[in-house]
Amino acid sequence: MFGNANQKTKRMKQTEYYTFKLSDKVTRQKVHFKNRYGITLTGDLYSPKNKSSEVLPALAISGPFGAVKEQSSGLYANQMAERGFIALAFDPSYTGESGGEPRNIASPDINTEDFSAAVDFLGIQKNIDRNKIGIIGICGFGGFALNATAADKRVKAVATTSMYDMTRVSSKGYYDAMTLEQRTQMLEQIGKQRWTDAEKGTANYDKSHGLPEKLTGKEPQFIQDYHNYYKTPRGFHPRSINSNGAWASTSVVSFMNMPILAYIKEISPRPLLIIAGEKAHSRYMSEDAYKAANEPKELMIIPGAVHVDLYDKVDVIPFDKLENFFKTNLK
Repeated sequence: MFGNANQKTKRMKQTEYYTFKLSDKVTRQKVHFKNRYGITLTGDLYSPKNKSSEVLPALAISGPFGAVKEQSSGLYANQMAERGFIALAFDPSYTGESGGEPRNIASPDINTEDFSAAVDFLGIQKNIDRNKIGIIGICGFGGFALNATAADKRVKAVATTSMYDMTRVSSKGYYDAMTLEQRTQMLEQIGKQRWTDAEKGTANYDKSHGLPEKLTGKEPQFIQDYHNYYKTPRGFHPRSINSNGAWASTSVVSFMNMPILAYIKEISPRPLLIIAGEKAHSRYMSEDAYKAANEPKELMIIPGAVHVDLYDKVDVIPFDKLENFFKTNLK
């Protein structure tokens, strides 16, 4: 279904490759900035062409979890720049073109900090109104976006699409079905892997825990949906962990006892928009986050949509709603 992945990857590495077409109404500029931990992040700054002399509102955008800025977050930034925002799509720490060693590590703390570092960068640009900065988080970075907004009062409004609470699903399993015995076994396995990594001096990466290269048809539907995005020309990118790599085997340990949505109520009185697909396997996490948050808040369910539909389907993603939400609240 994907063809010769090795040849395609080689071609992509020779040029700047994006999974979407840049709008002729938008400019894109590669930028770099550091987070509070000294890690250099790389992003693409999207700006509307016809408003170069104006001071504009801005958005920091990242996700999905395991994706890069040339995928969904860039597509969102491209669309929002068309609508009059300066939008920064960035690679999180340890992934894509951003810094951090070892590679392909995730952290509820550092990935939350990445959003605040993006706000730092946006707020010192001369053509951005630092009092009009919002966040869009996609998939796992929806959870980090909520956590960042709760703590970072500079963020004036936040929206999520296909939101995942990575700490919840990692530590409790889907629908909180993980037993204490299973959780203990997982942590014991991670501990043993840490000994192995310490002995070797390098992190372990196990692609067998990622998406299959080919589908058998017996996989859960959401795995098939992920595959049909990350492993096909629709969304494949050579730097994307979900397309072409694996998370470090011990990466999940920091998610096991650090619930990132503990302070979601403190987003209020700033507005919150949560968008989820009607048929998304992750829908319950968006609904539970909505219930836990204080007003002003809104939950928007997209009829018929699955989780990955909100990654790239511009006829499904409610960009008009996002535009109105941020234009109303970044003022």
